[in-house]
Amino acid sequence: MTTTHLREASRPRARRLLSRLAAAIVVGTLAFGGASAASADDETDAPTPADPIVRLSVSTGSGTPTAPGGPLVSTITVTNDTSSPLSAGTVSLQVGRDALADGEALDQWLDDDATSAPFHTLASEATPVIDREASGTVNVVVDAVELGDLDAGVYPVRARLSGASTQVSGEDALQWNLTASTVLVIAESTARNSAVLVPITATPESGSLLTADELSALTAEGGALAGQLDAVSGTTAVLAIDPAIPAAIRILGTRAPDTATRWLSELEALPNEVFALQFGDADATVQAHAGLPEPLATPDLTPLLLADDFPPAEELVDATPAPTSTADAEATFPDNEQLTTLIGAEQGLLWPRSDVTTADLAVFGDYFGEDVTTILPSTSFIGASAGRMTVDGHDALVADATASARLSAAVEATDPAVLDRELTAAAGHLFFAAGGATPTILALDRSETRSPSAVRAALSAFASPAVTLDELRAAPPSSATPTRADSIDRVPGLNAMLADEERLTEFATILTEPAQLLSPTRIRVLRAIGVGLDDAAFTAAVAAQEERARTTLDAVGIQQPKPVQLFTSAAPLPVWVRNDLPWDVNLSLLGTPSDLRLDIQPVTEVTAPPAGSTRVDIPIEARVASGDVQVTFRLASPTGVPIGQAATADVTLRADWEGIGLGILGGVIALLLVLGTIRTVRRRRTQSDATDEAEPAIDDAGER
Repeated sequence: MTTTHLREASRPRARRLLSRLAAAIVVGTLAFGGASAASADDETDAPTPADPIVRLSVSTGSGTPTAPGGPLVSTITVTNDTSSPLSAGTVSLQVGRDALADGEALDQWLDDDATSAPFHTLASEATPVIDREASGTVNVVVDAVELGDLDAGVYPVRARLSGASTQVSGEDALQWNLTASTVLVIAESTARNSAVLVPITATPESGSLLTADELSALTAEGGALAGQLDAVSGTTAVLAIDPAIPAAIRILGTRAPDTATRWLSELEALPNEVFALQFGDADATVQAHAGLPEPLATPDLTPLLLADDFPPAEELVDATPAPTSTADAEATFPDNEQLTTLIGAEQGLLWPRSDVTTADLAVFGDYFGEDVTTILPSTSFIGASAGRMTVDGHDALVADATASARLSAAVEATDPAVLDRELTAAAGHLFFAAGGATPTILALDRSETRSPSAVRAALSAFASPAVTLDELRAAPPSSATPTRADSIDRVPGLNAMLADEERLTEFATILTEPAQLLSPTRIRVLRAIGVGLDDAAFTAAVAAQEERARTTLDAVGIQQPKPVQLFTSAAPLPVWVRNDLPWDVNLSLLGTPSDLRLDIQPVTEVTAPPAGSTRVDIPIEARVASGDVQVTFRLASPTGVPIGQAATADVTLRADWEGIGLGILGGVIALLLVLGTIRTVRRRRTQSDATDEAEPAIDDAGER
């Protein structure tokens, strides 16, 4: 049993490889340092990459090795992207007689055209006139005699174009002298035995679960998920599925798009071996680094189910005419396991990020059981080859990183020349990786932009029918010692999101069903630590999640009350409670006056409807006094958790004016009554006195 050492892991280079393809394949190297324009008097500048150009590419089999002693069949393609025809020219095919030494030499040749191998011209052919914005091909077949007695290996191949020119009216002819590079892999067809792991993920715009509209677009004809399913159908690819995808389909019940339910049925019917990624493709490595006692659990999705989406089962509905039979039947809801399970999935496989340590692998055993097998890239090891390894008794399946990176670049390609070049490069790396009876493992990068036709071409070339997961896991292991990779520390970001999640858990007690908020939050945390996110994307995801948490925690609060003047002893004090959440919230509104001159109802229970503001009238009562009083209002959940920020209302008391005014008014009325009474009495007395005086006068007159 051989021993290898794990070194600092690096992410697959697929994206870097794609970024360099333009220079390497589009124009190769140009004669005289670039395409030249011949003129008697001057020279024009060589075209820049933004200019319309002529491109040259060469194919030697699209990843399929040439058998020793067999002919070399190649295709040279000339593409004219200029606005004028390309004249006839000559292409020659050359091969280096010295095999490339290793994968590093292969990359130097393909990416930098760097090799010391002497080249031999195998054939030269004339090229046709190629119309503007068109392409032409030249097939070159070199028999075994011309090819020579080349042993099994990877050889540099170069194509040259000369003598072709384009001309724009009124300008000098522009000569195109181009080269393009590839490799020739000579190997027995039985020498390559490989498995290809294909991760299938989908990221919703909300960061939580895919919506019905998103599923409809992804699973319809031409959608990303539909294309990936078509690409792997009929191949022996091993599929790694994010269980959040079937969960998003099943949770919709009858609202799930027909294309989505059909896609899931077809996926589960595939004969391919399948295993589940962590929910949301979450990375177990950062969880182990953070010292979590257990992996972040898949959230409970059942509170998100809607009764209307799950009508009662037919057998529960009485077929006889009964007014309440259908209404009384209860909907049958799936449980969380039924929502997230992948039918027929292999168990005990984990595919985290590559920066693991021996301690991490031990933690994975605690998380998922000691029988768990971790999938890692070979770049994590020093001197390792792809296959099965053990690290301190923990199993690992090791994928060849360089071949996987080339294959990952190939499946992103929409240009056939790029696809062919990367497939051939992957075949070259696979040649160096292959050895012994153990199959080689190739693992595609996480991606949601793969070309389905490119995926099918890659799988057709590299997914061997006889290789199974059981065979890979049963292969004789070699030993390894892991070390940490050189990447940003993701633990602080994870810890920050978990701290926000704790605050949201307390905040969610204002909801009748807290899972409506907490389940999507957990899913977003899982996606933020997704394996497929590079350092920049991880940083952005953490920042977005922290901003979302702040926004949510600020979604419920008290609007700043306006100043109030109180002219009576008792009146309602209006307070507005804002709720920006999409659900009803249950709150306790607490009011505390700054002065005993004002009595206020201390607690008022509030149910605030979603997406709006609710007026709450708080009864207050003023004592017989005047002055300014501040009332502080606070919100709390039914469990006493403070919600939002406190708000203060300024209340100006004129509460004694009513009593004084009534007293004065009563006094005035009483005074008026007294004065009226006195006046009446005096008047009557005056009248009585006048009557008394008049009576003697009458008597005296009668006597006379």
